[in-house]
Amino acid sequence: MVFEKNTKEFVWTRHAVSKMKFYGLSENRIKKIFRAPSRIEQGIAPGTVALMQTVGGKRKTEVWLMYQKTKSGQKKIITAWRYPGKSPVREVPIPEEILAELKLALKN
Repeated sequence: MVFEKNTKEFVWTRHAVSKMKFYGLSENRIKKIFRAPSRIEQGIAPGTVALMQTVGGKRKTEVWLMYQKTKSGQKKIITAWRYPGKSPVREVPIPEEILAELKLALKN
């Protein structure tokens, strides 16, 4: 899988790239979620937005991404992942280890 370099529109964190590789998500899939998200929520990290899109045929999953707008207007992709099935609207506390991992990703 080849990832583009940072552009005027997108900035990719190392964390996001590693998660995309892990979940088999292409850059085009992430861009497609920006164009047509199924759901939008406030991200769990401060100042971020979470976008979701349902994908798949028989075994549906949701692809999530979390981004933050930079001062220059770029979309900084913080992380991306695949959720099995359809995720509930977030009202569940986020585990501390996940929050710590995301805080590190925001610094990169």
